[in-house]
Amino acid sequence: MKNLVYATAAVAQAEIRKLMRDPTELLSRAIQPVLWLAVFGQVFSKVRGIPTGNLSYLDFMAPGILAQSILFSAIFYGIAIIWERDLGIVHKLLVTPAPRTALVLGKAIAAGLRGLVQAIVVYGVAMGLSVGIRWNFWAMVSVALAVFLGSCIFATFSLVIACVVKTRERFMGIGQVLTMPLFFASNAIYPIELMPSWLKAIAVVNPLTYLVDALRDSMIVGGHGMYPLAMSFGVMSAVFLLLLAIATKLYPGLVR
Repeated sequence: MKNLVYATAAVAQAEIRKLMRDPTELLSRAIQPVLWLAVFGQVFSKVRGIPTGNLSYLDFMAPGILAQSILFSAIFYGIAIIWERDLGIVHKLLVTPAPRTALVLGKAIAAGLRGLVQAIVVYGVAMGLSVGIRWNFWAMVSVALAVFLGSCIFATFSLVIACVVKTRERFMGIGQVLTMPLFFASNAIYPIELMPSWLKAIAVVNPLTYLVDALRDSMIVGGHGMYPLAMSFGVMSAVFLLLLAIATKLYPGLVR
């Protein structure tokens, strides 16, 4: 266990150092949530046909855009793994005594920390647009945990895809195919009640739905999710552990 913790921390630290040397990716990723909230959200706030209960549409949408930012940032995390394979870094990591789980978990933790930076950006934009943010300490802790766990889920999912396709070209194609369906088959920008029955079935098994639900419950004054908060975190934790196990199994095959 001590070796697992040490190796995980070492991998996460290496990823964070890379990000600190070149933070331009974070800045570019911050543009998208700004556009969605400031443009899309402002326009659709005028549409009265979207049932959001007692919330304004902008308040309803803000947690969904935070979840979208996490998804879009983390889902392409796997392409960096393919670059590392091509540069021989993965080969070097695999011959170290570090547990395979640590190699995957460390990258997931680094992605979780990146997700927290994305959350700060979205919070800043939401404040500028007068979104009703809940500033309660425990609510903010809950948001941070949801953001961290959601980033870990989609980064690990991305790594699984990278291990299966093994080339940058295939990965980019599949990543683009997956991100939009995951986003629109969730409750990020409209309630699930508006969906046709076949789309509702997809939304129920979509981990992004539970991330948005946890964020909406914790982040917004008057916001509440469809599911209990404990259930949302339970589902996300189970999905992450499953993906972690799959990624750990597939990771050594990346070099073949």
